[in-house]
Amino acid sequence: MAAHAAVPARRHFRTHGWGLPVTLGIAYGLYAPTNARQGGATSWGQFWLGVISGVVLAVAVYAMRRYGRLLRRELRAAAWGALAGIAIGFLYSLTGASIYSSTLLGLIVAACTGAAAYYLFYTHEDAAGRPAPY
Repeated sequence: MAAHAAVPARRHFRTHGWGLPVTLGIAYGLYAPTNARQGGATSWGQFWLGVISGVVLAVAVYAMRRYGRLLRRELRAAAWGALAGIAIGFLYSLTGASIYSSTLLGLIVAACTGAAAYYLFYTHEDAAGRPAPY
């Protein structure tokens, strides 16, 4: 009687690591030059603005998702808040708004995002930072 061959293990294709950062980077990279051109014609400078800002945001989100667990929950929530506040403040500044209103909007978004991230981390982790068993 012949033994059957072992079934080869399937490699699962996962987009968990880079799917969200790339999607956010593309959306951000398309939105930034749209704010900067204010209805005018698109230029090469605006094109590069979109590419660079999209890549920077995608790398920052990837780094936060990949290495954020090394930080305590308070620092990780503050980092997510700072990332969101800087991103929104920069987008708003591209519309021609004053630096004060861009800063105020960035701070409001940072505070709200940081508080929401802290609440999420606090309710879904134990005291040592490991995911809750439920």
